[in-house]
Amino acid sequence: MKALIATFTILLAAPLAAQNQDLGEPLPEGGEVETVEESQGLTGSVSFEGNLDDLGIAIPAFATDRDAPTPANAQGTAALGIELARVITSDLRNNGLFKPTGPDALPRPQFPEISAPNYATWSNRGAEMLVQGYVRARGDGRLTVGCYLYDMALRSELVREGWVVQPADWRRAAHKCADLVYSRLTGESPFFDSRIAYIAETGPKDNRTKRLAIMDSDGANHRFITTGRSTALTPRYSPDYRQLVYLSYVDGNPRIYVYDIGTGRQTLVTESANPTFAPRWSPDGRYILYSMAVGGNTDIYRVSAQGGRSERLTDTPGIDIGGSFSPDGSQIVFESDRSGNQQCYVMNADGSNQRRISFGSARCATPEWSPRGDQIAFTNASTFNVSVMSPSGGNVRRLTSGWQDEAPTWSPNGRIIQFFRTERNSGATSLWQIDLTGENLRELPTPVDASDPAWGPILP
Repeated sequence: MKALIATFTILLAAPLAAQNQDLGEPLPEGGEVETVEESQGLTGSVSFEGNLDDLGIAIPAFATDRDAPTPANAQGTAALGIELARVITSDLRNNGLFKPTGPDALPRPQFPEISAPNYATWSNRGAEMLVQGYVRARGDGRLTVGCYLYDMALRSELVREGWVVQPADWRRAAHKCADLVYSRLTGESPFFDSRIAYIAETGPKDNRTKRLAIMDSDGANHRFITTGRSTALTPRYSPDYRQLVYLSYVDGNPRIYVYDIGTGRQTLVTESANPTFAPRWSPDGRYILYSMAVGGNTDIYRVSAQGGRSERLTDTPGIDIGGSFSPDGSQIVFESDRSGNQQCYVMNADGSNQRRISFGSARCATPEWSPRGDQIAFTNASTFNVSVMSPSGGNVRRLTSGWQDEAPTWSPNGRIIQFFRTERNSGATSLWQIDLTGENLRELPTPVDASDPAWGPILP
């Protein structure tokens, strides 16, 4: 059986010398991940009837042909097989769609059973689906991780895939396995093999240190990008995942930087003595949208991602802030107080045809367009809760009920919304996620207080 191999590079190469003293420690050098697809047009249909949240999925420890030592786990590939299954279980459980049972409550299959499972064993445990896999140490020091999804009622294989990874990147293989299962069972785009950028906050409430940080979608592999010598705000990943745009206040003056994740270099896009807010990428990565206050009036501007002259898109008296492109890049949603209080508006990408879409007593702030294009998430600034609405402003639904929830950002597949929450008494901030049903609320662990989250696209 011939293997089809496609190679791509993890965007964590060792950086060159940083151009700004505020940059933190370099990101670790990453390896290559090869996708190995051994299936030959495998097909199958899911036989489960009912809601996906009732779907029982068994995920036993991944097997190994021999217990070989690996830098990823001091106990070798056998112990790593357990960790792989734990990460996959956590991914599938935390998204709220499934009820997986992980390796700590299941028997461990032997290596030959991975491609020929004992269906009776798993059916007797009430599993409708079975996720099995293996991890093998290669002679070149890398690992091969295989993932298989089986339908217990049909007693058939639904899909399989494999990846060759550096030992330090084993979690990516686990996330890719979870993505494979998720997309096969739901028919939706996956999101587990993605990363999140946010602002890490430390210090007293009246003198916070705010650093740029990134981590995996489940909170693992956390890294600080800046040192905190200057305040960092509102990071966003570029559409190709190679860069981050963020706002930095150096010596009290705002500057918009683009940070290259692969090289560690950062480029100054624009700077001004005027208050500047919320840089955002266009879907094609050519432009950066931002807001700037000049002479008491705040408007939305557009500038090339390489820098240069800025173009003003709004000129109505008042405060126009934010801005999020529709997925096709044709429209921009933003907030404005031109009607007397904060409301959300939509305009064409060139600033024309500006029209209000939110009405009623609630105030609309920090809008962000879904990657699917069908909804806009926003902060209800009257109650400080996260809500969603259609691009026309209808079908408004409140999703959260915390004391102060704000700044929503979408998962790559547009199913889950992430935001940050401020506690009433302590002022502590933390990252949370909730799905579009308004259920499955969960806190995402971070080592320090966290705000201004931004979910990147699926990793290449």
